[in-house]
Amino acid sequence: MRLDKFTEKAQEAFQEAQAIMHEQHHTQLDVEHVFLAMLRQTDGLARRTLEKLNVDPDMVTQRVERELEKSPKVYGQYGYGNQVYITPRTQRLVKRAEEEATRLGDQFVGNEHLLIAISGEREGSSSRILNNFGVDQERIYQALMEIRGNQRSDDPTAESRYEVLEKYSTDLTELARNGELDPVVGRDAEITRVMRILSRRSKNNPVLVGETGVGKTAIAEGLAQKILTGDVPEMLRGRKVLSLDLAGMVAGSKFRGEFEERLKAVMDEIRAAKKQIILFIDELHTVVGAGAASGAIDASNMLKPALARGDMQVIGATTINEYRKHIEKDAALERRFSPVYVEEPDVATTVEMLRGLRHRYEQHHNLTISDQAIEAAARLSSRYITDRFLPDKAIDLVDEAAAKLRIDIYSMPPRLREQQAELEKLRKEEEESGQRREYEKAAILRTHYLSIESEYTMAREAWLKSSNLDEIVDEDDVAGIVANWTGSPVSRMLETEREKLIEMEDRLHERVIGQHEAIVALSDAVRRARSGLRDPRRPIGSFIFVGPTGVGKTELAKALAEFMFDSEDAMTRVDMSEFQERHTVSRLIGAPPGYVGYDDSGHLTESIRRRPYQVVLFDEIEKAHPDVFNTLLQLLDDGRLTDGQGHTVDFRNTIVIMTSNVGTEHVRQQRIGLVKSIDKSAQEQASEKVNEALREAFRPEFLNRIDDVIVFNPLTEGELTQIIDLQIKDVADRVREQGMTLELTQPAKALLVREGYHPSYGARPLRRTVQRLVETPLSRALLKGEYVAGDTILVDVENGQLVFAKRATLELNQKEPVEPVA
Repeated sequence: MRLDKFTEKAQEAFQEAQAIMHEQHHTQLDVEHVFLAMLRQTDGLARRTLEKLNVDPDMVTQRVERELEKSPKVYGQYGYGNQVYITPRTQRLVKRAEEEATRLGDQFVGNEHLLIAISGEREGSSSRILNNFGVDQERIYQALMEIRGNQRSDDPTAESRYEVLEKYSTDLTELARNGELDPVVGRDAEITRVMRILSRRSKNNPVLVGETGVGKTAIAEGLAQKILTGDVPEMLRGRKVLSLDLAGMVAGSKFRGEFEERLKAVMDEIRAAKKQIILFIDELHTVVGAGAASGAIDASNMLKPALARGDMQVIGATTINEYRKHIEKDAALERRFSPVYVEEPDVATTVEMLRGLRHRYEQHHNLTISDQAIEAAARLSSRYITDRFLPDKAIDLVDEAAAKLRIDIYSMPPRLREQQAELEKLRKEEEESGQRREYEKAAILRTHYLSIESEYTMAREAWLKSSNLDEIVDEDDVAGIVANWTGSPVSRMLETEREKLIEMEDRLHERVIGQHEAIVALSDAVRRARSGLRDPRRPIGSFIFVGPTGVGKTELAKALAEFMFDSEDAMTRVDMSEFQERHTVSRLIGAPPGYVGYDDSGHLTESIRRRPYQVVLFDEIEKAHPDVFNTLLQLLDDGRLTDGQGHTVDFRNTIVIMTSNVGTEHVRQQRIGLVKSIDKSAQEQASEKVNEALREAFRPEFLNRIDDVIVFNPLTEGELTQIIDLQIKDVADRVREQGMTLELTQPAKALLVREGYHPSYGARPLRRTVQRLVETPLSRALLKGEYVAGDTILVDVENGQLVFAKRATLELNQKEPVEPVA
């Protein structure tokens, strides 16, 4: 038997038939082996023909498999060898298939000819099985005429061209008829514009242009739904909207010309439909270059003539950037399309869209989604998720919030899960009993079901209550997902958070000693943002911290990050001393096109894009090149910055802090040595001189965009003592881990303050002083074994030096009060 005149699919069927024969331990290749191989081809013609006739191919496959099981099997050395023996039935089948191909004017024998030949057998299991399903040769002829149309089997790949449109497209109109499409809300204007373009005589191919996630594909689905309901102009009624799978057409096209052949077959089918098909191509820009190889033309050049002649109508969808990059550059392609710009919906429209989709998501997650959750998803996604677009990001929020709650509920105790499984089992048994008309048994099962269901419902409600769970997605669930995505504290303003914000100054003072004016200014800015009264177009706050080194400027920025986000790592710190040259600004926002490093993201912009809610600290800004400040103007005024690749980064949810040492000599002149307090009038004079110094160092347009300039004062003796307390507390905590207690007397603290203070360095030397005078002697004593677990180590002053001893040694001569370090 020669197979060179068979199509590729037919050859594959015969090869698979041999494999089935060997697998079944049969000695001869019979018609049933060939028929089963044809049925197992998932995209084969046999299955498609049966589906056309409303026959389940899987049922037919099972019947053929059972028939083959009856054939005798041969094992061992008497089994099959390399030689394949073909039964006379199979030989007659091949002959009849060849005659059928000749009669139909085909040059190659395909699966369709084999199927006709099988159905025409007067004897044999295969034809009997087909007849049992009501399939005869006449019906197969009719089905094949629908599938093949006027095409001929004139090459080995002919079968891949049959019904290629059905193979490589999705019928959106059919999906709408089956209720599988989501409702489209708020896009009536865009759908009407698409219908107007489709009704035009020329240039009647609309292309939907908009950012990702604004609902371009939904508009095509909305058109399909309107066609189904008849809510379209007369000339569009009865048409079908098919979504083309371009990637599927390109996939698997190994040989030159194969992709072009598939696309031409699609175009021929659309042309044959006589304008009853509207083709939807999502990601339209992919047609430019699709399938192009050496010496081949791409998909766009094949579409151009058909679009120009009006043989087919296409709806495209693509993003603004891709439209500009691919479609606009090809003027011949662009002139055949009419753009429809799809804008991002506002929050109110997004809420209406979510309400329209709510039922679908409630059914999927088996939960109830509240109105508050929908409004919160639209509002919070618009404010905090700045790198995506509505309504897509709001839909994702609701979907994930519902998924999280569903998973939390499913993590129920094992006993409840067992009861749930038992209820499901009883329900199925009851249904089966009803179908078998065993009504007495069904009634018993029903009684048992109701008994378990009552117990299960009570236990489940008690567990949900104890776990603070319910089956309603609310505002807090959505806010939790936003917080998880962005790191933003966007949970609802509960009483605990209100108290936290009201007491913000006290909370910051726990870590930052002194600088009350700076802390009050920061706290006011944060409270304005959390209460919703700040300008939404600018950062939460922008401040310049001015003061000598070691007075707490950087520490306050870290404390703010920890207060807002529970971690001082929620801060991007930029050392401006690294930006002393004009070109170094590219490190902040990325290099422009054509420069080295263009593909690399900027340090500042990438950090904010990944975590848009954080503190941005520009340290020692006076050391940067003046041109670098030009970049910051847009950030401070509009709350956004454009990086080197043209992406806009949102800074509206950041707190911008800049530190500077400009004019700090005036601050230091307020005091010489340790003082108990600072003169207010001297402080005001120093602040005025610092502001004058800033006006000399920075341009007016820069300073004018700053919310407040905060002057940090030198630390007083009492504040330095509090800093010593904080640093000694760290040491005491480490000592406590070893089972001992560390206590310092007031004279000991006063000595550390005197030794550690320097007017030029502020509080920074205190850390080194504690290491030198406390940690080093104490570590030596611990290594020598002078203290053991349970001891209380007292630190006092004797002859102007710190001394260490156990409490029992010093308490007889103790004159100064001793304070434990907690």
